[in-house]
Amino acid sequence: MAESQTPDLRAELLEALEKKAVDFGTDIVEVEVVGVAKQPTVRVRIDHANPDDGPITLDEISEQTTWISDLIEELDPIDGPFTLEVSSPGLARPLRKRGDFERFAGETIHLKTTATEGRRKYTGTLKGMEGDDVVLECDDGTFKIAFDTIKTAKIKPSFD
Repeated sequence: MAESQTPDLRAELLEALEKKAVDFGTDIVEVEVVGVAKQPTVRVRIDHANPDDGPITLDEISEQTTWISDLIEELDPIDGPFTLEVSSPGLARPLRKRGDFERFAGETIHLKTTATEGRRKYTGTLKGMEGDDVVLECDDGTFKIAFDTIKTAKIKPSFD
């Protein structure tokens, strides 16, 4: 499938969804627009905004899908039909916001940076944030990685 995601479309959807999600106690974990341009798929991963509420359930996802669909239809950012997929973040949850790096401290993560020189991939235990840096303890040492250089970060599921 050809990639149709444009940074502007993704950013527009993400911003609008995050604003409205506050009203529903929802955390917009990630938004992706993939597929062919004629009929793209919009993937929205959601969770509870309050970590004490536990993982989001399928029934809750179903309930949240209505306002998400209505908001995207109202924005009308995509010419023609599209498919909407709303789901939980899953075990390999993406970490996108500064708060994610605090909330999931202690988890093992995979992290990729936008660095053009030196090391760009890390796997280790997330220690949290120190100022504008994400602190990651790897087998070969502890690293401070500037938040604004992170390309992707995901929890590495453990199946122990």
